[in-house]
This record gives sequence, C-alpha cells and structure tokens, in this order.
Amino acid sequence: MRARIDEIVFDCHDPALLVRFWASLLGGDPVDRSDDWSYIDPPEFARVAFQRVPEGKTVKNRLHLDLDAGDVDAAAEEAVRLGAVRVGGIVPDDYGRFQVLRDPEGNEFCFVAGSEA
Repeated sequence: MRARIDEIVFDCHDPALLVRFWASLLGGDPVDRSDDWSYIDPPEFARVAFQRVPEGKTVKNRLHLDLDAGDVDAAAEEAVRLGAVRVGGIVPDDYGRFQVLRDPEGNEFCFVAGSEA
C-alpha cells in the first residue's frame, strides 16, 4: 500500500492568523472551518491546515517547509513584511542559497534557490 499526503497540519495558538500568513506565501483562499481549525488549498500542493492546541512551541521544528520563490531575498523581505522573522542571513552553499525564517508563531521554514551552475 502507498499513502499520499492529504494535508500538512501545523499546531498553533491562532489558526486564523496563521492561515492568512501562509495563504499570502503559498496562494489559496483561507478557510476558517471553526475557531480551532483553518486551512488553505495552495495551487499544486497538499492542503495546509492550522489546528489550535493549548501548549506553546518550545523546541525547533522536526519538519519544515522549503519554499522555492525564485529570489530568496525578495521572498524573505515580503515574508517579514507579513509577520515572519529572519533567522540569520542568507546562506550560500554548493547547491544554491537559502534563508531560514519563522512564521508569526515561530514555526521555521526556508526560502531556497538552486545553483545557477
């Protein structure tokens, strides 16, 4: 048997806030199913949902999204304008460049760009 990803769910305190932040980055219309559950259906991607939980985030994510937005710096600037926080600077490596950020509730994600070579 093979399974497929139906949705990716973020635990959070404010689903309505996070769904709007992520809809701005990924596309799709925010849906508030209840005060405890919101989601978006980004184009060409699995549903991304946000579920209210009572506890706060206390450690680094064990899973994060890498987003290819073309221009890493411009994408990071836009994300910061929307409420994200940069973690360090843009990191170049043998495969391209990436920028680590945190969404408004502290969940890590990266903008990435492959090497031009």
